[in-house]
Amino acid sequence: MPPPASPGIAEDRPGRPRVTELRLSAFAGHRRAGLPLGPLTLLAGPSGHGKSTALRAYEALARLGAGIPVGEVFPDPLACVPERARPDAQRRRGFRIGCTTDGPEGPIRLDVAVQAEPTLRIVGERLSVDGLVLLETALRDPGRRQVQAAWHTAGQSPVTRAPLPDDRLGTALLPLRVAGKTDGQRRVLAAAEQTVVALRSVFACDPRPGRMRTPVPTGSGRLLGGCDNLADVLWRTQAECAKRHTQFVTAVRAGCGGPVTDVLAEPLTDRTLRALLDRGDGIRTDCGRLGDGELRYLALALVLFTGPGVLEVDPAGEVPAAMQTLTVLADNLDRAMDPGQRTELLRLAARMCDRGHIRLVGAVSDASWAAGVDGVTVVHLKP
Repeated sequence: MPPPASPGIAEDRPGRPRVTELRLSAFAGHRRAGLPLGPLTLLAGPSGHGKSTALRAYEALARLGAGIPVGEVFPDPLACVPERARPDAQRRRGFRIGCTTDGPEGPIRLDVAVQAEPTLRIVGERLSVDGLVLLETALRDPGRRQVQAAWHTAGQSPVTRAPLPDDRLGTALLPLRVAGKTDGQRRVLAAAEQTVVALRSVFACDPRPGRMRTPVPTGSGRLLGGCDNLADVLWRTQAECAKRHTQFVTAVRAGCGGPVTDVLAEPLTDRTLRALLDRGDGIRTDCGRLGDGELRYLALALVLFTGPGVLEVDPAGEVPAAMQTLTVLADNLDRAMDPGQRTELLRLAARMCDRGHIRLVGAVSDASWAAGVDGVTVVHLKP
């Protein structure tokens, strides 16, 4: 397991379910990898060390936790199978991923085995706490599109057995299947809820400056992962919360060259919107003229100051907002940024993550520049 390199890691606030470890038991180029995750985590390593792959695995678990079918989560499942994996006698190959969540129910482990060929399906799943298996599924009959599930009951019968579909995560289906009549069933439900809430509300983000420079039509006001519709989101956020917008402008001022008195969107005659920096004294700079580093910094700062209602994510609507945490997965976090911009962005991320409502997992090739920033967990990946 790669150890965190930073000794001064901010402590997670109690109560909010959160993912504390990502396990890549056999996934693409990873084998037996356990990645510890703090409120703010940097996955570090040169190109080819699996940083982007780890972020994709996290996002995949989040989507499975939201109840999305495995075929939509893994459109190219063979890319997830380790290269050296050999098919068994039935010509089956697959991959395994998992995570640990922490929260009111303590550390809960989720491990998932996915068959990629000859048929994509979830063939095994285990939800456990302190060595006690709360849910376990297994493929018994390859000819049927279901798995046999057994969950903890602790009543007159120690477990309940029933079939579950093989294209969805059983943990996400438990609230529909478990009655919650015994202490054991209630424990299963609580563990499943903690896992699902911790996994959901994920926003995968990698701003693309080339697409942020052109005006955009008015849309939903929800930021896309590439931040292409930055101007549309600014049009919305600049009017929704003056205090938060002021804080955002202050952050932009620290990462963009020249004076900045405001960041705004302006409607054009063709009914599109363009993003602008107000320089004061009536001077405004079209954000299309900014450098790649400035645009990426601006977009990521906006992500850190917004939430599930503004970002294109799937929040757990049935769970109070006070119990949810948004997790931002930022690939190429420091790409195109100069040393000052990346340090300011990391400091901003540390402050926002310390508040407890947001977590960040970012991928960087070299994390030496993060030394000295409190609250950062650095995980060095090995090929």
